[in-house]
Amino acid sequence: MRYYYSQNTPVGPLCICADEQGITKISFNKVPEGESLEEETPIIKQAFEQLAEYFNGERKQFDLPLNLQGTDFQKKVWGVLQSIPYGETWSYKQVATAAGNPKASRAVGMANNRNPIAIVVPCHRVIGANGALVGYAGGLEIKKSLLEVEKKKSRKKFLYL
Repeated sequence: MRYYYSQNTPVGPLCICADEQGITKISFNKVPEGESLEEETPIIKQAFEQLAEYFNGERKQFDLPLNLQGTDFQKKVWGVLQSIPYGETWSYKQVATAAGNPKASRAVGMANNRNPIAIVVPCHRVIGANGALVGYAGGLEIKKSLLEVEKKKSRKKFLYL
């Protein structure tokens, strides 16, 4: 069975989807269509709690079971994204090199675009070779906000309800 639940966060509403194996999707308030029940399961609740800690600057890495669905290359790229240190940004070429194919910058961009688990799989940490903020499913303002969360020393507290 698949479940979803939405909650307001400092970057706007997030919808978290999960099944018995783990988190399947975190999106910017895109409620899934089809066979999903609106219910805050324990894993969804845990994800929102960890996101609150992240927004408060208390969590730099997530510890959640993920059920990522994609091609082998996409999964490899998403694994690399999870290795980008908190507060750092990498270029698409750096991600491609870390994924074992330095010429695959464009394919890395497509894998980023298909990343189903925003924030936890931090594709917001990938920027253009010239340092420009480019491409983000939630929009460039949210990408900028997430990068600012990771750079700030003092933060206003976000409470998970």
